[in-house]
Amino acid sequence: MRPITRLALAMAICTTAFNAHASNLLVVLSDSDHLDLKDNKVFATGFYLNELMQPVKLLLDAGHSVTFATPTGKAPTLDNSSNDKMYFNNDVTALEEHKALLERLKITSASESPVISLSRVEQIGYEHFDAIYIPGGHAPMQDLLHSPKLGKLLNNFHANNKTTALVCHGPIALLSTLADPKDFTSKLESNTKAAAPTWTYAGYRFTVISNQEEELAKGLLNGGAMKFYPQTALEKAGGVYSSNTSPWTAHVVVDRELVTGQNPGSALDVGKVIVERLKSAKQK
Repeated sequence: MRPITRLALAMAICTTAFNAHASNLLVVLSDSDHLDLKDNKVFATGFYLNELMQPVKLLLDAGHSVTFATPTGKAPTLDNSSNDKMYFNNDVTALEEHKALLERLKITSASESPVISLSRVEQIGYEHFDAIYIPGGHAPMQDLLHSPKLGKLLNNFHANNKTTALVCHGPIALLSTLADPKDFTSKLESNTKAAAPTWTYAGYRFTVISNQEEELAKGLLNGGAMKFYPQTALEKAGGVYSSNTSPWTAHVVVDRELVTGQNPGSALDVGKVIVERLKSAKQK
């Protein structure tokens, strides 16, 4: 695909006609297809199907434009374990509908993906986008948390009070706004005590997949263990954690511009919040 065609597709994917209330959503995904675990083990992963596609479908159905980006512009990888009806309330029709949309958008295609790089997003201009959404899957814990380009983008959205939504493992990407996120996470990995960093989201109420849910789901790692859990990391960075009362039930937290969902079951509700906030912003 020629570069100009690729960019045009990336900036104009929409299933309904443009309307006066349309907004531009930026979806940022991980470049990685794996997560490095303890003891040099590796876990094959990517993004979760429902966490990406449920909010995206809501936004497209509402007439908004969606642009997809990864740190380097590489097509993201679907975590195959998420290709399951249980993430769609055991509704096979809903599963197939969202899979079909993913295929039509060609997001994971190595040759036809509309995904652009975060450098290209900066060239386009952060002001072009009205909201940002970062889905989960374990992949964001491999690269998004350390991305300087993402940190710059998130800090811009914070300064301009623009909706910043993340779900499940996605909120770990908020660490990219630290001055030195790699140093911070290396101390987490080695259990080295560090002074509280200066963090953009210090004092914000948030949620992310809980330590309890990580423990319940660690069988997915095939005997491996994560280097640290995102709940612990974001709390140590200065966030105020909020959890559901029962594992895997939906839980969404809104604090100022920040919208976070705890787990896969929270993705649809996060999408609804984004749609409502964009609608309200356009009506002002």
